[in-house]
Amino acid sequence: MRWPSVVCLALVVLGLGVSAVGAAEAPKVVRLQNGLTVMTIEDDRFPLVAVRLFVHAGSGYETAKQAGISHLLEHMVFKSTAKRPAGQVASDIEGAGGELNAATSFDSTVYRVDLPAERWRLGLDVIKDMIFGAKFDPTELDGEKQVVLSELARGKDAPDNRLFQVTQAMAWPGQAYGWPIIGFPETVGQFGEADLRNYVAEHYQPQSMLLVVVGKVRATEVEQEAETLFGSLANDRPVPPPATYSLPAATAQPAVRVEYGPWGKVRLQVSFPTSGLRSADEPALEVLARLLASDETSRLYRTFKYEKQLVDDIVCSSMTLERTGLFSIDATLDARNLAAFWHGLLTELGKLKGTSFSDKAIERVKLGVEDGLYNAKETLAGLAMKAGYFRFYGYEPDGEANYLRSVRLVDQKALDAVIAATFQPERMLTAVLAPKADEATVTAAKLAEAAATLWPVPKSSTAAKDASAGKAATETIELGKGRTLVLIPDATLPYVSVSLVYNGGDALLAKDRQGLAELAAGSLTTGTAKLSANALEDFLADRAASLGAASGRDSFAVKARFPSRFQNDLYGLLADMLAAPAFLKTEVAREVKDQLAAIKSKEDEPMGLAFRKLFPFVFTDTAYAYTRLGDAATVAGFGPKDVAAFWSTQRAMPWVLAVSGDFDPAAVRRLAEAVAKSSGPAKPFAFATPQWGTTRQAVATMPERKQTHLFMIFPVPGLNSPDVPALSLLNDVLAGQSGLLFTRLRDGESLGYSVTSFLWQSLHAGFLAFYIGTSPEKTDAALDGFRRVAEQLRDTPLPEDLMLRAKSVMAGDYYRAQQSLSARSGEAAQALAAGLPLDYDRQVIEAAQAVTAQTLQELAGKYLRPENAYFLTVKP
Repeated sequence: MRWPSVVCLALVVLGLGVSAVGAAEAPKVVRLQNGLTVMTIEDDRFPLVAVRLFVHAGSGYETAKQAGISHLLEHMVFKSTAKRPAGQVASDIEGAGGELNAATSFDSTVYRVDLPAERWRLGLDVIKDMIFGAKFDPTELDGEKQVVLSELARGKDAPDNRLFQVTQAMAWPGQAYGWPIIGFPETVGQFGEADLRNYVAEHYQPQSMLLVVVGKVRATEVEQEAETLFGSLANDRPVPPPATYSLPAATAQPAVRVEYGPWGKVRLQVSFPTSGLRSADEPALEVLARLLASDETSRLYRTFKYEKQLVDDIVCSSMTLERTGLFSIDATLDARNLAAFWHGLLTELGKLKGTSFSDKAIERVKLGVEDGLYNAKETLAGLAMKAGYFRFYGYEPDGEANYLRSVRLVDQKALDAVIAATFQPERMLTAVLAPKADEATVTAAKLAEAAATLWPVPKSSTAAKDASAGKAATETIELGKGRTLVLIPDATLPYVSVSLVYNGGDALLAKDRQGLAELAAGSLTTGTAKLSANALEDFLADRAASLGAASGRDSFAVKARFPSRFQNDLYGLLADMLAAPAFLKTEVAREVKDQLAAIKSKEDEPMGLAFRKLFPFVFTDTAYAYTRLGDAATVAGFGPKDVAAFWSTQRAMPWVLAVSGDFDPAAVRRLAEAVAKSSGPAKPFAFATPQWGTTRQAVATMPERKQTHLFMIFPVPGLNSPDVPALSLLNDVLAGQSGLLFTRLRDGESLGYSVTSFLWQSLHAGFLAFYIGTSPEKTDAALDGFRRVAEQLRDTPLPEDLMLRAKSVMAGDYYRAQQSLSARSGEAAQALAAGLPLDYDRQVIEAAQAVTAQTLQELAGKYLRPENAYFLTVKP
């Protein structure tokens, strides 16, 4: 709950995380099998612990009929539960010397417990019980609805709250952000027990929650306790990321709404729609808000409060939410001063530029932002909220540090750009609360007329702005045969992700050259004709950039990610690296040494050895039968000439360059053309179809080990098959801790500790493998278990709950991954390079949602035949 102040400037202040300034320990983050994310920060400064549970269940997730249910639920979970009578939820925490609270906003509900360190387990137990054990007793519900209705009435009496409600309705008509977080009397009054339970079932899913524990704890213990308490919760439906709101339509006349009431002052709020969380403009908008009206040194305060004395108070805020944002200027003043203030404010906004602010003023404000962010982590409670905020809302793991770095880089040029993008008269929304006594002088018509005169809408502005309001579409550009550029614009984050995927990799190697493609991938990023290895590493570190290359069985990929402000530097580096990699003798020798160490390490570890043996076992020819790292004797003989010769062949292959994020299209086009020029004409490439081996059994021995590792491998078709969606769904039915293999063979029969499945597919071939790690004496029983699971799938349609779980896992994993720019650029490049549709993965996910239990049964009958399977064993 609580009001717009909770989600305005404070959102960013709460957002600075640990790595920006360094707590005792960096956050330790794990994701439980059911999707719940657990973040622990070990901080021994005080004998205290702060626990926070973030849930994607704010008012922005409600339907119109549900308006206010998130907030009512927050009230009800403090009542009686399955374990605790009414009042005991709070008394248990307070009796342990702690505090308990919760808050609902547009985008989330956050549950907060602060208590002595030795009682941290109680905090987790109470939060779990109060939400998932809530009784929702009808008598208690009726009483709490009356409390909320009283809150609603009280909110209408508060002018600041009412003013923001007027702005909400103007900015987001018909959308969830457009109604009060607390809801309406007519919606709150009709909620019943079933409504609350259904809402919890829909939105309080593990994949939608983040548990944060900060203080004098050990991460391993927190993770174990979280698994014990929350691990049994299950997801039962996909949870796609929230859709971004489009900008409101541009208007030819200013939008002004005035309400009259029992007020003694005029309260005016001027707002402009902006982009939301993680946008490229977020840091500059925060700096601009402080420059305009934050304290006695700010521009609007000095002008209208101190010098002209037209207002009692003036403040500016940048509110960034999941779906959109709002930049607002609020003023309280006497009605007699409104005309002069309105004239002065519009004149000021119309002429405002980045150069309106001195470098000194900008530096002062940036220091204030930094100081506020640092001070916010002084307490464990503040640290828990900051770190949790950044993780919960999808910032990168180092997002808080990058945010602070972005603030430090704001200058007059950046301010000029954000002012031009934000302060547009055709998108200005003005809400006013005025005293009833001033109805004749304070009118919407007068304010709109003055605005149209003082700050008119450019004639060409409305149509042009409306045409560009939507999200830019993905664009595919053919640069010539075998050379494709994909542009995926997304200005949400001030970052760029580059994925360059070539056909080739191991497929370009003769059998006696295995491991060379992997060596080339490692060596490619170790220097250019202009930069040594160390200089290249410094270059990347100075720009918070990452760069890497990887070789596959039929592909070779180069990837980079960096803040968009450094894009020209990184495009230049990429062009130089791809055209003229150094491949110095000393650096290639280092890579050879590392690859030899990797080979030895793989062969020392059962699963590593298994995967080195697996592909040469199931396939007899083509690069799909290669050992990817090669063998030690061969790799030891490779040198710079071998790597350079491979790269000369590799870069001449067809490629797809996909770029996602906040980029300059012209600069990306120049990069693509430079890479195409240095690559030369593309040579033809064909994806091979490997032959399956004739031997069905293979055994590898690892002396003095304790466990046996078993693989039952079923041949399946490749990515070009219409069976792919159903095969992917079948794998999700089988895999994971709630998958059929785990629940049947581990939980049900205790045949092994680690049990799962995995699906591998190239364009023309693939396999679905069952895996179990078991004790040697249970080998036969485990193999029999594999056969029985396969038989069950062939003979009996799956129950609906297993089908729904698998579909939810597929969609949830995909959409969570798609929040990453790298995932989007990588998907596009990989798919097009293989000759598949641009959004192939999404199409598979969507097609899988329509797969029936009967279809999976038929699929299992077709492919899960033990007589056709290959068996790989790694034993002691």
